[in-house]
Formats: sequence, structure tokens, C-alpha cells
Amino acid sequence: MSRATGVWGLICSGSPEEVARARRWTRDVLRAHPRVDDVVLVVSELGTNALTHTVGDALRVMLTVTEGRVTVAVTDSGGTPEVPRAVEAGEEAVHGRALATSLAVTGDEAGRTVTAELPW
Repeated sequence: MSRATGVWGLICSGSPEEVARARRWTRDVLRAHPRVDDVVLVVSELGTNALTHTVGDALRVMLTVTEGRVTVAVTDSGGTPEVPRAVEAGEEAVHGRALATSLAVTGDEAGRTVTAELPW
């Protein structure tokens, strides 16, 4: 799997238990990928944030593996005007955003997507 490319998607309900499901799914999809643990951490953080900061009832996770990069995109179902902000993580931070080389936020009150890229 470490050299395979592809796109995978998972749709979850908005319950907190679904973040654990998304982590297990990510680990299963990326099995032997060299950044699997880092990607699982990113999915966990973005998924938790999506459920915590929206009033929606669904969560979508997309994993894209290309040569040299893994992209994680987590989309919430919206319901709040609050826009996620990318905060600069400290050098010793153990957060998904500290592992990503780029972080982007798109969307509106109907649903926002936070996308993180990790090199490998």
C-alpha cells in the first residue's frame, strides 16, 4: 500500500463515536502506508472539530493518496456561521495541523471542508 494511489470516502453520522469509526477506517485503508499514524491523527482532529463546531448530523471523510502526498478532507454538514480558523501550531505540538504542510478551509454555513496535506 505504501506506493498505491487512490481516493476513498466515508460518510458517518454526527455522533461522537463516529470519529473512532473514521480512525479505524483510515487505518484500514492506509494499512502499510508510511504516514498511516499521522493521517489517523489528522482524521481524528479534523473529525472531532467538525462535530464539535457544527450543528450538523453528518461527517464526510475523503482520503486521497498520490505519489508523494496524502490529502485528508473532512466535510461537516454545516449549520453554524462560525468559520474554522487555521491556527499555527507550535513546534512541539502533537496536533494533526502540525503534521500537515498545508491546511485549507472551504464552504459556508451549509457545510465546510477542511483539507490537510501531508507529504511522504
